[in-house]
Amino acid sequence: MYLVGDQAVHPMHGAGRIEAITQERLAGRWMEYYVFRIAVGGLVLKIPTDSCEHIGMRAPCSLDEMDVVLHAIPELEVEMTVNWSHRYRENMERIKSGQPLEVARVIKGLMWREARRGLSNGERKMLHTAKQILISEVVLVRGVAYQEAERRIGEMMMTGVK
Repeated sequence: MYLVGDQAVHPMHGAGRIEAITQERLAGRWMEYYVFRIAVGGLVLKIPTDSCEHIGMRAPCSLDEMDVVLHAIPELEVEMTVNWSHRYRENMERIKSGQPLEVARVIKGLMWREARRGLSNGERKMLHTAKQILISEVVLVRGVAYQEAERRIGEMMMTGVK
């Protein structure tokens, strides 16, 4: 269970902070919710406290773990399925895993594909979402500005594809 002020990462929205814990009545039943503000963009979510584990919320990486992720990006191998629906499904599973290295793999693959062939609207949106997820965790963990996190990740993504 998280406490007010705790940092956490939502697998589909990114890193943020628990601002409050509220109780609300829904369909005749009282439920407890975390009021969760995403670090980048300020999106506020109400997440049922009893479903956090199920959806994959986790504590943010440590600074050392984030450094390992960032330094691994240039060496990430990117395998992109030719069939767009299979590629989309594989990338969505990587994002839903909530693991920063898997999110980085999605970003790198889609950035390289965009540079070579362009992306469909769905993949362009997925690329944007994946970037926001990783950038928000870098901002939270490393304490850097959004632009600095975006620049650093962008530079690392465009190097080292095998």
